[in-house]
Amino acid sequence: MKGIILAGGTSSRLFPLTKIFTKHLLPVGKYPMIVHAVNKLRQAGIHEILIVSDRQQSGNIIQLLGSGEEFNVSLTYRIQEKAGGIANALEVAKTFVDQEPMLVLLGDNIFLDDLSPFVESFKKQEKGAKVLIKEVEDPHRYGVPELKENTIVGIDEKPQNPKSNYAVTGIYLYDSQVFEIIETITPSERGELEISDVNNAYIRNNQLSFEVLRGWWIDAGTHESLFLANQLAKNIVWNS
Repeated sequence: MKGIILAGGTSSRLFPLTKIFTKHLLPVGKYPMIVHAVNKLRQAGIHEILIVSDRQQSGNIIQLLGSGEEFNVSLTYRIQEKAGGIANALEVAKTFVDQEPMLVLLGDNIFLDDLSPFVESFKKQEKGAKVLIKEVEDPHRYGVPELKENTIVGIDEKPQNPKSNYAVTGIYLYDSQVFEIIETITPSERGELEISDVNNAYIRNNQLSFEVLRGWWIDAGTHESLFLANQLAKNIVWNS
């Protein structure tokens, strides 16, 4: 299984902290944010990792992480030439993944759970996709799953009237057909290729499973959530 960390975007919600540096290099606890993502993949037994970033920040990320030797992983880097949504960023990984399954992390997701059990359950699934969800107080900020009889029947992106109190976190497991699906979706009103459209395509094919994160989870993309992430992650220590 390959690992993919999506670390692009303008990080405008964290301005002026991100006027010079991408949010993925901001401190969370004892480490730059993106270091947590690298270690979460390694903890799950994934050692071949692709980091997708934008042209402006790729040099800083490479300077921080290097080849990955310090983290006992092998890192590859690709550029997302322009912001076009999560699915657009994932598309950059096609040649890196080849035909293997993948675990995709959004680089600003900070969380407690070890991903190993979810990786193992996905391997038994054989095909399709799995998303990890978490109950939140403000689901309208996220992709929101509609649940019926322990099944996700649809996902709404940032709905005004959420159909559940759960958020689809930025932790996704896909088989290689995800790239074929991305080719079939069209940009949303925001002009982006939405990852919720990709997940809904898997739902229509009866190939999307889900599990619920048990520990805390933070989308550290705002000043408030970044502050909270620092409080929750302050005692995390990663060993190389």
